[in-house]
Amino acid sequence: MTSTEPVAPITTDDYAARMRRVVADASAAGLGGLLITPGPDLVWLTGYQPTAITERMTMLVLVPDQEPTLLVPTLERPDAEGAVGAPALSIVDWPDGADPFARAATLIPGTATLGIADSAWALHLLGLQDALPQTSYRSLTTSLPMLRAVKDAQELARLAAAGAAADATYEQILGVRFAGRRETEVAADLARLLREFGHEQVDFTVVGSGPNGANPHHEAGERTIEVGDAVVLDFGGLMHGYGSDTSRTVCVGEPTAEIREVHEIVRLAQQAGVDAVRPGIACQEVDRAARRLITEAGYGEQFIHRTGHGIGTTTHEPPYMIEGEEQPLVPGMCFSVEPGIYLAGRFGVRIEDIVTVTEDGGRRLNNTGRELRVVE
Repeated sequence: MTSTEPVAPITTDDYAARMRRVVADASAAGLGGLLITPGPDLVWLTGYQPTAITERMTMLVLVPDQEPTLLVPTLERPDAEGAVGAPALSIVDWPDGADPFARAATLIPGTATLGIADSAWALHLLGLQDALPQTSYRSLTTSLPMLRAVKDAQELARLAAAGAAADATYEQILGVRFAGRRETEVAADLARLLREFGHEQVDFTVVGSGPNGANPHHEAGERTIEVGDAVVLDFGGLMHGYGSDTSRTVCVGEPTAEIREVHEIVRLAQQAGVDAVRPGIACQEVDRAARRLITEAGYGEQFIHRTGHGIGTTTHEPPYMIEGEEQPLVPGMCFSVEPGIYLAGRFGVRIEDIVTVTEDGGRRLNNTGRELRVVE
């Protein structure tokens, strides 16, 4: 799929099906219901994203054998009614000056254990506990970590389109001059290209040149890029509401033998991680496959982060490719595979693709070359 191809809309029926599924998942997890506040879970379940997230409580209540209900401030009701998923909901509002927790208490089983969105304000959780003292609460990450992890065909199409747009951005950035320019200038080029290729939102444009590349989350700064620098490029955002995230490392001018060697180790480790992907294996096996190769090459202590993270309506979400994560891979899961080596004070190398689990293995959603490219 190219970045310009349309994707099918997500309909009211799609949102209704998602709400039914997560209610069933919650029951299977021993929960009496779910409370979803503004954030990625609310968008995924209803298509509704409040224009401003304030202290006024907005909350989707999902309880077995009860119509899905969205509790909103009165002044935000018109926006909620305009959401694609709104016809599948009962919308209840509360006016300024009223007690939203008393209103919520009429919708929630008074003695249940409930899953609550990680994005909920502490103010709201404490208010619910006061209004419903016999209820208890568990975070969604703890109780339903795979809530959004398995993507359907529409979601995969969106992720593929976002990946293709990020790939097109990388191909174009290779023709931009690096030497003599500040990291922030190259980062601005990345942001511009992501938007030109269809992203509605740019979330990050990491440009880590020379010693800055040894910091995995380096923010593009005022350092002037020099000939001989290895430069880590890590960029992405949202397109059709779904994320892109890719990393490549380039060299300004002819690379040293050491840069070539380290880059090749990371390339092979990334390939090993992708090759390990198949249904039924634990997430940690992807991390082990990539980490083993880097460790055997003598750089284990310089690989300082997990091998990957899930991606969907947010850039980082479950599942995570890290030692100790025994969640089995399932077709439709999407996550990054991004090993790296970071030599403090000198340079870093990272290579990252988004991969989706298929029925018999894994498929990359990023398809640009992983060889070390030389830029001017």
